[in-house]
Amino acid sequence: MNRSDLVQLLSDRFSQLTQGDAETAVSTILEAMNSAMVRGHRIEIRGFGSFSVIHRASRMGRNPRSGAPVEIPAARMPHFKPGKALREAVDLPADEVAPAQSQAK
Repeated sequence: MNRSDLVQLLSDRFSQLTQGDAETAVSTILEAMNSAMVRGHRIEIRGFGSFSVIHRASRMGRNPRSGAPVEIPAARMPHFKPGKALREAVDLPADEVAPAQSQAK
């Protein structure tokens, strides 16, 4: 699923939303999440998971072609940790997925 699929799903599920309104809603949510992550904040969506920023220290690596040591600089990276409900839903056999989704509605 990509961004346009998400917009389409949202506009199909909520008939009062036009395609443009759904695009605005998706863009607003993603921009808010992006902005919070850039500031180093943690985002928690119950039943789905949490997004956080992890700090990777600088370290020595190796160039795969030459084997020469290369310093890898420190970096801040986004990290996603799925929630229990998402982990369990993903682990279900394919034939059980449809009933589980209809129960969540």
